[in-house]
This record gives sequence, structure tokens and C-alpha cells, in this order.
Amino acid sequence: MAHIAKKCNCRDQAGKKLGAKCPELTKRTHGAWWARYEAPPGPDGKRRRPWAGPFQTKTVAEQESKKLETEADSGMPVPDRNMKFGEWLDVWIAGKKRLKPSTRASYEEAIRLYGKPGLGHLDLDQVRETHLNALYEAMAQINNLPEGQKPSEMLRRLLAARAPAPWKYARDEQGNRLKELLASADRAQQGKGPGLNRRKPLTASRIQRVHRVLSSALGTAFKQKRIRHNPAEHVELPAVRKVRPLVWTDERIARWRQTGRVPGPVMVWPPVIAGQFLDACVRRGERLYPLYHLVTTRGLRRGEACGVRWEDSDLTVSKTLMVLETDDEDDDGLKSDSSWRTVAVGGKNATLLTEWRLQQKRERLAAGADWVDTGLVFTAADGSALREEYVSERFTAICAAEDLPPIRFHDLRHCAATIMLAAGVDMKYISATLGHARHSFTADVYTSVVPDVAQAAADATIAAIPRAVENRDR
Repeated sequence: MAHIAKKCNCRDQAGKKLGAKCPELTKRTHGAWWARYEAPPGPDGKRRRPWAGPFQTKTVAEQESKKLETEADSGMPVPDRNMKFGEWLDVWIAGKKRLKPSTRASYEEAIRLYGKPGLGHLDLDQVRETHLNALYEAMAQINNLPEGQKPSEMLRRLLAARAPAPWKYARDEQGNRLKELLASADRAQQGKGPGLNRRKPLTASRIQRVHRVLSSALGTAFKQKRIRHNPAEHVELPAVRKVRPLVWTDERIARWRQTGRVPGPVMVWPPVIAGQFLDACVRRGERLYPLYHLVTTRGLRRGEACGVRWEDSDLTVSKTLMVLETDDEDDDGLKSDSSWRTVAVGGKNATLLTEWRLQQKRERLAAGADWVDTGLVFTAADGSALREEYVSERFTAICAAEDLPPIRFHDLRHCAATIMLAAGVDMKYISATLGHARHSFTADVYTSVVPDVAQAAADATIAAIPRAVENRDR
């Protein structure tokens, strides 16, 4: 049986809400009518008696309460009107028990910087497609607001949430840039501060990743019958433009040094610059040099490199690493069944990894009781898992200090592919090494990347045609 009550938001001198006890409720125009009804128990089995309203009259409240009770008896979802969306995001992420640390950190960042400041104040059952669209529109305006346009209230909240996080670096003349960059990356790895901030607009891919987090949270709320539908299913997202890798040719490097402009979002080093980077790592005594060498030559994804385990390696006989399925139910680091693969590392990588294992043993002795036994190949100095962003940040810092043409850490994977092409490796083998589902995808992306490879193919094609008179075409 529903309970009907008239309530308001007035407060007493102590600031306590009066609710149904306000003396002004005798006035016809003061307050509103609410209905409390019996809903099915929640996932925890506890009794649920949500309030519905406000309604203008008692009669309307009674009519609506009967409808709600009928819907509840039919098994239809009963909205949770006592929970804000921000509260639900906290409940949802706390229930994700199988996320690996890096994925959890990514989800928590999406919630902290975008989900809660943007929509956290809304009632869970009141989140609509329009709210999500407004959030993504505001995200697209971060560091990208048209000149003369005032930021929306949504954008102001997002900027306020991001304000404590940014760290902007600047080039100086005293050679301190590398020190500052690496110090920032180290602080972030230790959980003592943010990582690098490039002050660039958010990409469509980044917005889509945030949407996947919010959509999953709303989807769980729907499955638990806390909301009647998942508004995230009908949101129009910005399209992610697929881009092909571009190689850093001499002409592009010269233009970049003159203007500072990078030709494209996905850039690839030719073998000579990849070698310069690896040499710089050796010269500087870079601790993660074995990881960078492995990714540059074998093309592992960042999550794969950070997640590979010693138990899945054989560095003496077959010289291989196994990239296996993780326990992370939401990890998108492994893209397909083809991503679960055995990678031949080669003699040089096997030697580097063997030396790295000895170093790790020394670090374990030094850490003593503080050592974290993760079983991972690549770890922090205390044995804990590497923060994946830390790996990228150190990479960016070294490239900047060496004044190398800029690429993202993920682009080392493209470097590995193009270097294998330049070395004459078969396309199907390259596809298998990278973990692509279809080798046609590999061919489509990489065939035209390295000019030397394309030129060699053109010369081989011409040479394959028998000619009796060569000079006539001249």
C-alpha cells in the first residue's frame, strides 16, 4: 500500500530539512505531494520503498503510485530515486573486482574528471541522452573552445575538476627539461602527482572511451533494475577518424624543425631514428631499455608488454614470450583471439631480458620485505606493476631530451611493423607477430609506410618484365 505525503524543502534553524513537518504545508500553494510505494528488493536483498514525485495534487500522487506499484509487481525496473549518478558511479566501480590496476585507474579517471563533475549531481533515474550529449560536447571543447564563445556551465565544471591535475612543461636553455620530465613521470608512477599534460583538445577516441565507462555503469544499473532504460545506448558519438601512419622522412623532419608542426597524428620512425632512440636509452642508462627494445622490435602493445609474466617466457630454448588472456573482464588491450599469441623475441631481446631478470633479482634483495611479488617481467623497483602511462611518459621525456621527431609510445608498434617490412619479413608473419586478426589489415596499413620498401617493390616489379630493348623507354 502506497503512502501519500505532502512535503517541502524548508529547513529549521539548525539547517535540518522539515519535510512533512513544515507548518506552512497547510497552505495550498506550499510544498508538493509525494508517494512512497513498495518496490522489489534490491540486489542486496534489502527492502526498497522509494519516493515518487513531486506531484501537484494528492489525487495525482495516488494515481501515479498505483501505476508504479503495478509496474513493480510486473517485474519492470523500478527507478532508484534515492541515488545520485555520481554515487552510483562510485558503487559501480567498487563492484568491478576483476579490473587490472591500469584499467581501474583509467576508469576512475573517466569518472573523476568527466562523469561525476559533469553529471554526478543528477538523480540516477533522471540521466538522459541529452545530458550525455551535453557532456561529450563540453569534453570536445576542452582546450578547443571557439574564440569569443563563453564556456558552458558543464564545461566550467569539467575544467574545475581537471585544474588540480595538469602539469605543463616548457623547454628551457639550461638542459633541465629531461630532468623535469622524468621527475614528473616518476612522481606519477609513485602515485604522488599527475603525469604529463600536453594541453591538447580531447580526441574523439578519448571521448568514446569515457562513454564506454559511463555506458557500462548505466548498463549495470539497468540490469539491476535501478533505471528503466540505458540512455547511453542512443547517444551519437563523434566519429573516430582512421589515420594511416606516416614515416618521418628527411623532408618531414626538416619541415618539423622549421615550424614545429607534426605532419600527422600517427608518425613512425624509420630504422635509423629507432636506432638513435635505442642508443640514447643505452647511453642514459635507461632502466626500461629492455622494454623499449622489445616493443620497438617485436611490436607488443603497451598493455601486453606491461602484463607479460616470467612463467610465460622461455629465454633459453625457444626464446619466446606468450601473450595470454588476462583476468581483466573489461580490458581492451587484447583486441582479438589472434592477440593471444606466442612471440619470438630473438637473441638480442632474450639477452636483454635475461640481464633484466638478474637486475630484478637484485632489486628484490634490496627491497626485502617491501617487495611486491607480481610475477611480471617488467616491474617497478619494488616489484609492483608498472603504471602504463608511466612507460609512455618516460618514453616521451627521452624523445624530447634527445630532440627526436615526436611519436607516441604506441607508435613504436608501428615502427616494429615497418622495420620488419624493410627487413623483407613476410606480411603474414608480421601480422601474426603484431596479433592482427587479418593479415590484409596489416598489409593495408603498412605497405606504403616506408619509402624504401615501396621503392624496392616498384624496382622488383619492373625488373620482373623481360625486355629486349631497354633504351626505347628512355
